[in-house]
Amino acid sequence: MADPATAAAPLRRPVFRALWLALIVSSLGSWMHDVGAGWLMATLAPEPVMVSLVQAATLLPLFVLTLPAGALADIVNRRRYLIATQTWMMAAAGLLGAVTLAGLVDEWSLLALTLAMGCGSAMTMPAFSALIPDLVPREELTAAVTLNSIAFNATRALGPALAGGIVAAAGPGLVFLVNAASFTAVIWVISRYRAAQPASSLPGERFLASMRTGLRYARRANELHVVILRGLPLFTAMSAPLAFLPLVVKTELLMGPRTYGLLLGCIGAGAVATGLLLPRLRRRHSSDLVILLGSFGVVLASVALALLRSVPLLALAMLLLGASWISAQSTLQVTAQLALPGWVRARGLAVFIASFMGMMALGAIGWGKVAEMTSVSTALLIAAGIGALGTLAAAGLSLEKVAQRDPTPADPLHDPRLLPGAGDADRGPVLVNIHYEIDPAEAEDFVAAMQEVRRVRLRNGSSAWGLFQDAADERHFTEIFLDESWLDHLRQAERVTREDRRIVDRARAYHRGSEAPRVTHHVAPRRPQKRLQERR
Repeated sequence: MADPATAAAPLRRPVFRALWLALIVSSLGSWMHDVGAGWLMATLAPEPVMVSLVQAATLLPLFVLTLPAGALADIVNRRRYLIATQTWMMAAAGLLGAVTLAGLVDEWSLLALTLAMGCGSAMTMPAFSALIPDLVPREELTAAVTLNSIAFNATRALGPALAGGIVAAAGPGLVFLVNAASFTAVIWVISRYRAAQPASSLPGERFLASMRTGLRYARRANELHVVILRGLPLFTAMSAPLAFLPLVVKTELLMGPRTYGLLLGCIGAGAVATGLLLPRLRRRHSSDLVILLGSFGVVLASVALALLRSVPLLALAMLLLGASWISAQSTLQVTAQLALPGWVRARGLAVFIASFMGMMALGAIGWGKVAEMTSVSTALLIAAGIGALGTLAAAGLSLEKVAQRDPTPADPLHDPRLLPGAGDADRGPVLVNIHYEIDPAEAEDFVAAMQEVRRVRLRNGSSAWGLFQDAADERHFTEIFLDESWLDHLRQAERVTREDRRIVDRARAYHRGSEAPRVTHHVAPRRPQKRLQERR
């Protein structure tokens, strides 16, 4: 049996292995595409803002569309959904290749079709990320995410080098067509895969309701907040070197696409070499230390890109950039995966990805404006400084504590389907009362414990929550929460995780009654139809 601590353990699982190989092919085409698009824009409109807009067009949709994509990925068949998104990107890349070879491309059509590619990536990423925990056991999740990062960055090493040669020999149009062809590998593998999404006996959520639920969860999920806050300084710092590398090569080093491809390849090589060591590093060092060192590695590489004009020295700096990026980024992604329950995994990852890509896209635009007013070197130094200060400010937020949370589903304390009237799923809202008997000496501790229960109720779907003490009997407390309908109440019962159960049990341990806390359910009455008709 594979050692789950090794990087290669998930590759012994056939479905994961096939999807991983397809990811390599697709990522290779995507990195070639990025080189072609960046170099083509540097040729068509060699201004800092226009060149940085290529990265922004790729990343901004990942900020705007990722949450709707996560909502869809949680409520539709992920296999069909991923086939559709991959087909969209194949069509966009093929069209860009055709207009480029025909000599019809300009800077705006390049940005428009790059934006279309970015929209496809935005719709794909939450669903693809949510697949991983369905393909491997929890103990292999770190290795699986790392393997995907290795594939992504190995192709970063090879793709730019290939693209640099193709662009130099035949122009970027052929690169775009190669990228279009690369999507067929993912389409073929996913068409053979049968998704194992969490099963539910309840009707599926509607799209807008699914989005609201995802946003409500993200608002209350402190674990997700920690992951995002630890990542924001990293994303801010990383956006600058990725946006300005083609411009530094072309206008300051006075080199061509081969040098650009070489430096991008060094980023990938550094990421691959470090990715192979990450499982061992994580056994020896905490996630908090790994992301701290990774973030400062990105900062140092940005400073080097701002100040050095020697290709060998910049190659070393890009090796450091790739090594630091994979260490920090994969640590954040694994932590988010470990903390999210299955019912909201794609939506939670969508919020994480939106923060990641939003900062990268907005950072690219912002640094482009700064470079336009000052210089590329100044923009890189400012980005590095902000990244360093932000990393130090967020260092007190612990990723280790987040990763220890258990999002495994737990059996509900009671089954609402057994209650009278539960079959009428559309009735609502539903008011739930839970009655506690509390020792007055422990009342303050009980109220504090119930604040965590409040977060669980609201995060899992309740629209309101309250805790009240009987004015005539200080021992008697009543917890109330409101669900929009019986169906929403049933869904909330299914969403309880073991971590949620521990929080609720910790609060219920203060109950001093002879029996378990009494639970009552109240449903809003239907409006009389006869009177409504008479009023009309």
